[in-house]
Amino acid sequence: MSHKDNTERAAVSATEASGVEALTPRQIVEALDRYIIGQKAAKRAVAIAVRNRWRRLHLPENIRNDVAPKNILMIGPTGVGKTEIARRLAGLLAAPFLKVEATKFTEVGYHGRDVDTIVRDLVELSARMVQSQLAGKVRERAAQLARDRLLEALLPAPRHADTEESRLRYQRTREKLARQLDRGELEDRTVEIETEERPLPVGFTAIMGGDQMDPQLQDVLSKLIPSQPKSRRLSVAEARRILTDAEAERLVDPEQVKRLAVERAEQTGIVFLDELDKLCGPPSSYGPDVSRQGVQRDLLPIVEGSTVPTRYGPVRTDHMLFIAAGAFTQSRPSDLMPELQGRLPIRVELDDLTKDDFARILTEPENALTKQQTLLMQAEDVAITFSKDAVEAMAEIAYEVNRTSENIGARRLYTVMEKVVEEISFEAPDLAGQSITVDGQYVRDKLAEIMKSEDLRKFIL
Repeated sequence: MSHKDNTERAAVSATEASGVEALTPRQIVEALDRYIIGQKAAKRAVAIAVRNRWRRLHLPENIRNDVAPKNILMIGPTGVGKTEIARRLAGLLAAPFLKVEATKFTEVGYHGRDVDTIVRDLVELSARMVQSQLAGKVRERAAQLARDRLLEALLPAPRHADTEESRLRYQRTREKLARQLDRGELEDRTVEIETEERPLPVGFTAIMGGDQMDPQLQDVLSKLIPSQPKSRRLSVAEARRILTDAEAERLVDPEQVKRLAVERAEQTGIVFLDELDKLCGPPSSYGPDVSRQGVQRDLLPIVEGSTVPTRYGPVRTDHMLFIAAGAFTQSRPSDLMPELQGRLPIRVELDDLTKDDFARILTEPENALTKQQTLLMQAEDVAITFSKDAVEAMAEIAYEVNRTSENIGARRLYTVMEKVVEEISFEAPDLAGQSITVDGQYVRDKLAEIMKSEDLRKFIL
């Protein structure tokens, strides 16, 4: 077999193990376009970075280890789509994806979460993904074992089967019950089953939160504390689900889960680090600002590449992709530590949203606010439609309020929409069977009093 064939086979194996899907940059951008208006540069940047994850797995191993991820810094005001891009990207990928806020962390030595929990949380996500994937492969076998346990619970074997006739009678009854169970005729019957639970040492975890507890100590405690059986009375349908999950978990090799979880987190893990700009600014001797520079220093080795101990074993961060974001209205990216700046080489500036963008956001995405309201009212048998001038009026008002007060981007549309449909939403149960059209005049009438008063506008909208 040629070297090329070996490389391709290794790449395929690595791709399957990591869970990375071969989405092209164009496919990623098109998927993001279904939910996010504009911000073409940011979409292209994350699409290329994600595709490079897949490309790297197709390189020879001796070169693959030297290809570092091109981390991204997204810069733009609040509400323009930074977090939404990350959230939708997570839904596209089979890779472990973790969103964290930089302000949640404190410097080592201060009370709070340290940055190592980023890696631990990511590998936990990875483990759940791997567990779910492997459990899916043994689901059929698990379902059969769960069925056998259900039959045993519904008709326990007799302790003393003295005669052949009694044994045959039990066997015939069991077979009849099995047929009823398979046909779904017993779904509502109540059955008592035993499940295993592993109680946590409440006093210990109350003193030491899960984030602060050493991962090795967590693992030791989980092994030392014996699982305890617990009887539960459930419907057959619910009992089947619980027993199938339990059997699937038992069939999956925990060592394989650990190995693949670490591999997937290391090779394809993505961390979205929001509000990075909040870590900038002059050092302070008191209050929450005291550790901002310290958090940057603690983040640096994680982003550069280091090894973090977890309950699944040591996890290296060399090839994790970090996507950072921040408004940077009171600071600049250059206010970050130079070393941290160097680890975020791809800079993308997101555009401010215009009135036209607001109008498109209200109507075009698959989860557009007008579509959401239409579906919500359908639940009350009320047909509501929004005319073009109504959409334009809401977009104009949201844009104007952002311009004259705090600019919160597209989030302003949520408030405007709720004020417009407030009365309809309240009266909807009494309007069943009716059709309502919201036009521009209706929008302006509902918001007229608020728009007249600047103080009221700032308070309500």
